[in-house]
Amino acid sequence: MIKISVMLALTYLIAQWLTSWLPPADYRSLFGFSNRTAVWIVAELHLMFAAFVLGVPIFALITEIIGVTTKEKRYDELAREFTKLLSMAYTLTAVLGAILLVLFMTLYPKFTAYMSGIFKPTWIIYVVLIFGEVIVAYLYWYTWDSLQGRHKKWHVLLGLLVNLWGTALLFVADAWVTFMMSPAGIDAANNLTSVWEAATNFTWMPINIHRLLANVAFGGAIAAAYAAVRFLNAKSDEERARFDWMGYIGSFIAIGSFIPLPFAGYWLGREIYQFSEQMGVSMMGGSFAWLWIIQATLIGSLFFAANFYLWLGMGRIPGADRYTKFQIPMMLILTLGFLVWATPRSIIASGAEMAAMGGSHHPFLGLFGVMAAKNTAVNLMILTTFISFMLYRRGNRIPSVPWATLGKGLQVLAVAAAAGVVVGYGVYSYFVPSITRIGFSVYQVGAVLTAMAVFVAIDIPLLKGAKEIGPIQWGNIPARAQYALFFLAISFTWLMGLMGYIRSGIRQYWHVYGRIADESSNAYTMSHGDATLIVSGIVIIFFLMVSVVFALTTRQKDKHVAAEAAQ
Repeated sequence: MIKISVMLALTYLIAQWLTSWLPPADYRSLFGFSNRTAVWIVAELHLMFAAFVLGVPIFALITEIIGVTTKEKRYDELAREFTKLLSMAYTLTAVLGAILLVLFMTLYPKFTAYMSGIFKPTWIIYVVLIFGEVIVAYLYWYTWDSLQGRHKKWHVLLGLLVNLWGTALLFVADAWVTFMMSPAGIDAANNLTSVWEAATNFTWMPINIHRLLANVAFGGAIAAAYAAVRFLNAKSDEERARFDWMGYIGSFIAIGSFIPLPFAGYWLGREIYQFSEQMGVSMMGGSFAWLWIIQATLIGSLFFAANFYLWLGMGRIPGADRYTKFQIPMMLILTLGFLVWATPRSIIASGAEMAAMGGSHHPFLGLFGVMAAKNTAVNLMILTTFISFMLYRRGNRIPSVPWATLGKGLQVLAVAAAAGVVVGYGVYSYFVPSITRIGFSVYQVGAVLTAMAVFVAIDIPLLKGAKEIGPIQWGNIPARAQYALFFLAISFTWLMGLMGYIRSGIRQYWHVYGRIADESSNAYTMSHGDATLIVSGIVIIFFLMVSVVFALTTRQKDKHVAAEAAQ
């Protein structure tokens, strides 16, 4: 890991030396290849691996803390298993970051110099944070055996420090990205007036929270996919049981982080609108509107895959069959919610079709294309997925506390009340001005979060000392459940790439929105078809690289097991 830090420093010096030999220019070309596409591909791959190396330590820390709390060694082993993935991932992240730095300094020298001048103090902080995270991560991994037993708390503290350093790195890098979207701290001539204001601009904190949740979900999904690979290649029932459990824990953390993600997205969208209504309109109702239909399809598919995996998983739980009667109504809610969520406001139609409809909006389906309907749909889908988790958790347990009937009744009441608030405000939204309608989404989100909090608060004491029908039969799950985990990981990754393009693309031909224009030959918004093809290519490259990480980690693990067996 020390080599990584040295490599980054050498890369910066080499890039400076190379650019000093090139003739002065505002922009340079890359052998006729699109500058924008080259930077986009490398930057997106770098961000995906950065999300991986931020999300996996959070995932590992959560499972390690659960192990300390429950005194179950398997959680500690799980945390260690996934931490092994980080070594190669750190290297790939650093290599891609180094390539990206060279591309920026070579292809966009003037703009890179401007950004360096604005954020020069943060470069120093960023380098310090990189060295800090590398050192702490090194200590975290190599003290795993020595800091056990009564010293375990110090190892957990190291894990916490790894995540604090990583989160700080994310926050610093987000300052550069969000400044380009919502510039602040500069005067009319684009000269710096306040580094702090430039960093803490309109969209900085919403993207921090959004990316943090997304990275945890992403890390959990990749970890679950790794467990799925090991499950399908397992040669014994013991291995299948182990990796089945690992896959469940990974998917649980991934989907648990995914559930509040749309709420963070609403916050980010609101801040974009407050900074620039024109940017918000371009994003949601302009040239990028149809990409949100793709996004809605992906999110709906994620909800379906998550519930599908949970329902298949109930087959390994004795007594869970008593909850199968709820699957059809829950599938109905998810299907209707998905259809509403994916319905566009305006459709592509011929002149004759528009004349028949009376405009670009369908007289009936157009009602479901507005955010009032979509907010209602996604909140009900989130609530339904949450109930699936809770039923899974209760699968093989029967509450034995004397107030069990009352507790379950209060849980049903909490869910019903939240659903009533969501549907009530969703319908009422059609009869109020848009400025009032926007505020209703806060009430809907608040109702769902409150219901979830109340449900869990009751569920914990309700199941304390519960009668167990039988132990969970780990490994007794169809292979198609593992493909659901693959689907989750691929969909999360594709969604990250798509949303990254939307976030960057809404700046259109601006380097810094409304302040510094992109005057290169690549300053144009490409077609949606080209954009999605590039995103798909990035996802394929990423998973090919991740497959190498999986293969090397698995080989290292197998060699370790073989050495222990020989002894």
